[in-house]
Amino acid sequence: MDERAMLDLAVGLAEAKSRQDVDAALQLLHPAIQLEAPALGGRAQGRAENERALRWFFTVFPDYRVELAGHAAGADVLVCWGTAHLTMSGDRLGVPADGARVDLPVTIRFTFADGLIASERFDFDLATLCAGSGASTDAVRERLFGTERAA
Repeated sequence: MDERAMLDLAVGLAEAKSRQDVDAALQLLHPAIQLEAPALGGRAQGRAENERALRWFFTVFPDYRVELAGHAAGADVLVCWGTAHLTMSGDRLGVPADGARVDLPVTIRFTFADGLIASERFDFDLATLCAGSGASTDAVRERLFGTERAA
């Protein structure tokens, strides 16, 4: 897949997610899509799991918007970086947040198959998100990963 086609898919996905349009996002994903969000302990395989993951994500961050600032491409791999703008809502990560909007640096790695996005790895710093949201990083890590991983 050429760089322009990969970038068009990544931008299309960013735009769909920025609108919280799950159906449009799913159309860009390979049936065997694998999503990883290590900071949140998230991994979803296939469209059904990805749909559930996206719907959960948008309940936690209902105003999520991402701006891609740059990219680098290789053979069937694209890495994008930019800023996610989001507000943590309620206490869905196990702790109350203060409702502040966070501008969060992100890096997103995509792979492709059959003209669609085959995998997405969404990386950001959980401590930066928590600090900007007025939430305890330790409490969020405990909720997401349990005692063993929180240390």
